[in-house]
Amino acid sequence: MTPEALEQLKYPVGKFTKPELITASQIQNWTSTIRSFPEAVATLTRPLSRTELNWQYRPGGWTIKQVVHHCADSHMNSLMRFKLALTEESPTIRPYHEDRWAELSDSLDDEINNALDLLNGLHGKWVKLISALSSADLQRTFVHPEHGQSFTLAETIGTYDWHCRHHLTHIQLALVHKGSFDL
Repeated sequence: MTPEALEQLKYPVGKFTKPELITASQIQNWTSTIRSFPEAVATLTRPLSRTELNWQYRPGGWTIKQVVHHCADSHMNSLMRFKLALTEESPTIRPYHEDRWAELSDSLDDEINNALDLLNGLHGKWVKLISALSSADLQRTFVHPEHGQSFTLAETIGTYDWHCRHHLTHIQLALVHKGSFDL
């Protein structure tokens, strides 16, 4: 496989780029993606067999089940970051090793219903919180020490719109390729 083809499988919706100006309309569109994500993931994954849940979306990539568990972990961390940014002045968040988390027993579990339930409840709370943010709240920030910069809640909503679409497409790619990337 060419490096270009691998990169396309790695970033099937492209990499996130922060818009110059974030509008209220974009926030609404991004929030809609975040709102619909749990159902979209459940629709794709609930009927899958154990074999299908273990299909990878690219060579050396995560399996479908790892993607689902990762989204639950990542989005849970993001909700906490939102709450920290809303209750503290530009807090420095704690990063985590998502690659290591993806190898923990809960992320390797073929049973994904708990992760799907978590995504559903978590996104319900998250969307309620996002929908109540004022213009000033959207400008609140947190510092990500790995990047050495501050991120606004507005741009973080965009990042997670991207993250939802990115990983939903990974699941779709794994289903299209039907296990052809598995070891």
